[in-house]
Amino acid sequence: MKNTIKRPAGFYDPEHCDLAEFTALIDQSIDPASVPNATGIDKNVPIYDMAVLRPMVEDAATRSVLLAEWAQVLLNGAGVLALKNAYANTSVLDEATALYEQIIEREKASAGAGGDHFAASGANDRIWNALQKLCEASPEVFLRYFANTSIAAVCEAWLGPNYQMTAQINLVHPGGAAQQAHRDYHLGFQTAEVSATYPAHVHDLSPLMTLQGAVAHCDMPVQSGPTKLLPFSQLYRAGYAAWWREDFRAVFEARHIQLPLAKGDAVFFNPALFHAAGANSSADIHRMANLLQISSAFGRAMETVDRTKMCRLIYPVALAAYQSGALTWEELVASVAACGEGYAFPTNLDRDPPKGGLAPESQQAYLLRALSEGIEMDAFSAHLEEMRKRRSA
Repeated sequence: MKNTIKRPAGFYDPEHCDLAEFTALIDQSIDPASVPNATGIDKNVPIYDMAVLRPMVEDAATRSVLLAEWAQVLLNGAGVLALKNAYANTSVLDEATALYEQIIEREKASAGAGGDHFAASGANDRIWNALQKLCEASPEVFLRYFANTSIAAVCEAWLGPNYQMTAQINLVHPGGAAQQAHRDYHLGFQTAEVSATYPAHVHDLSPLMTLQGAVAHCDMPVQSGPTKLLPFSQLYRAGYAAWWREDFRAVFEARHIQLPLAKGDAVFFNPALFHAAGANSSADIHRMANLLQISSAFGRAMETVDRTKMCRLIYPVALAAYQSGALTWEELVASVAACGEGYAFPTNLDRDPPKGGLAPESQQAYLLRALSEGIEMDAFSAHLEEMRKRRSA
C-alpha cells in the first residue's frame, strides 16, 4: 500500500512540495539597490562588466566589497550573475578551443561519444576532466586560461579560499536537444528517493559546497541554446525534491530566462538554481562552453584530478611567466588556484606533520613559494614527489 504519511518536518520529498510557495519566490524582482556594482540588470540577472570592474577585483581594498555583493546575489538574491568580458583577451579561448576540439576527435575515435547529465547521449560532445586534459595538452595555454582574476574572485566569493576547480567541456551542435530542468551536484545528482533520505539541513548545506559556472567559448545568441535559468528558484528549500515533479518542471519551462553571451563572458550560479542547457536551434552555431564546477575546500570534487602531475607540468611555464612579467602575481595566483591542491588534508600526519602552523604546506602554497623563490625545476619536482608520498596512506 502506498505510504501517504507525510515525512517529518526535518525531511523533504517530492509528494509534499508546495508549488504555490515556489511560485511566490520566483515572482520576486531584483532590487537594484542590492547590486550597486552591477552595470545592468537583465531579466532579473545582475550583469557585471569586468572591463570596468577588473581593477576593483584586483585591489585588496575594494575586492571584499564586490565579493560580499556577489555572495548575497548567489545566496539570497537572483542566485545567478553574469560577468561580461570575463576574459579581457579572448585569444586564449581560441587556443583552448582548438585543443579541446583535438581532444574530442581523439576521444571519439577511441571510445565513441560520451554520456551527459540530464540530456540524451549523442546530443553533444563532452570532455570529462577537461581541466587536467587541457593542462596535459598545453601547460602554457592552461596557465593563461586560468590566469583570470575575475573567475578566481567569484569562486572565492561563494566558497572562500582553497577551492577545488574541475571543468567539463560541453559542445552542443545545431539541433542538439535541451536538458531537463534540474539542480546540480551534490544532491542534484541523487535520485528523488535518495535525496529524500537526507535531512533538510543537508539540503541547505549542499549548495554551499559547490559553485557552477560556464565560460562562453563562442558567441551564444538565444537560438544557440545558452543555459535556461530560473532566478530566485534556489530559495525554495525543498527544491532538490521538487525538481523531479512535472508541475515544477512545467513552471520552469514557462518562466525560465536565457541570457545571450559573447565569447569571453561567463555565468555563475548557485547549484540549487533550477537550470538546464537550452536547445540549439541555430543552423550553424556549434555552442561550446567550459562548464566549471568548483568545490569548497571542505568538500570533495566530482572528478579525480592528478594535481601533482599538473603542478609539475605547469611550473616551468609559470616560472618563466613570473620571471618575465608576462603575467602578474595576481594572475599567477588565479591559475595556480585552478591547478594545485589548496587543502592540506587528508594526509598522513606521521609522515606529514603540520610545521609552523595548524596544517602542512599545500601544493598551491608550495607552488607559489617556489615561484617566489625561483626554485629550479629538478628541486621543485623532487619536493613535489616527496609531498605526494607523505600524503599517501
